Amino acid sequence: MTRTEFDSFCETLPAATNVVQWGNASVWKIGGKIFAICSHWGAGETEKISFKCSDLAYAILVEQEGIIPAPYLARAKWVQITSADAMTDEDIKLYIREAYTIISAKLTKAVRKELGI
Repeated sequence: MTRTEFDSFCETLPAATNVVQWGNASVWKIGGKIFAICSHWGAGETEKISFKCSDLAYAILVEQEGIIPAPYLARAKWVQITSADAMTDEDIKLYIREAYTIISAKLTKAVRKELGI
C-alpha cells in the first residue's frame, strides 16, 4: 500500500483528521488521538505503516515476517509493517479500520457526540 492509498483510505473514516509531522509522516487521528501512521525514513526506504491493534492481534502480528513492534509505540500494542509483502492491502485496511474503532471507543461520550460518531 502506497502512502497515497493509505491516505485515501484513512480519509474515508468518519471524523478522521490528518497531520504531517515527525519528519513528514502522515499521521491519522480521531478526536486528537492517533490510530495509524505512514512514514518513510531514509533514501531507498519503503513506506512503513503503523497502527494500533488489540492485544491478541499484536501478539499474532509481531510473529509474522515483515511486521515488527512499532518503534516508540509497541508498549501501547502498535505494530509496524516493514515489508510491502507482509500483508495485503485489504488486510491493512481491515486492521486500520479496527485501529480506528479501538481508538474512537476510548474517546469520551462527549467527544464522540461532538464528532458525530
